[in-house]
Amino acid sequence: MTQTPRTFSHIGLSVPDLEAAVKFYADVLGFYVVMAPSEAVEDDSAIGVMCTDVFGPGWGSLRIAHLSTADGIGIEIFEFPGNYAPDDNLEHKRHGTFHFAVQDPDVEGLAQRIVEAGGRQRMPVREYFPGSKPYRMVYVEDPFGIVFELYSHSYELTYSAGAYE
Repeated sequence: MTQTPRTFSHIGLSVPDLEAAVKFYADVLGFYVVMAPSEAVEDDSAIGVMCTDVFGPGWGSLRIAHLSTADGIGIEIFEFPGNYAPDDNLEHKRHGTFHFAVQDPDVEGLAQRIVEAGGRQRMPVREYFPGSKPYRMVYVEDPFGIVFELYSHSYELTYSAGAYE
């Protein structure tokens, strides 16, 4: 039986400064703020019980905000008490999520705005099909060290032509 592809709902990011992260993702990437920063506490409320299910008893409290991309993908941003930066923010050999991607036809311009806002461009902008198709990409970091990728074109357009051949 063939499975129907699911839609992607959201990604969760952990940051050291929730307000600064919401400002960055709203101002620089243009994401919509759908729920302003708020606090969740360990109690008997629906969100309190859900967080206890996820984090286990004793998590105490956290701060959270919800943003959305133009196509409805959620960006859930958390600020946890006692948060800390990883030793390596691109542990690509460690199992688990190590990046997400955002699409913008002006990859170069968006990368520059990210750098101007305190982020980092990790590599030069590269083409998948130099001289043939205008599909470009670059890895960047937000001001908090979260690594993500910028694509000039949709995922399916970029890879349907066999980008590695």
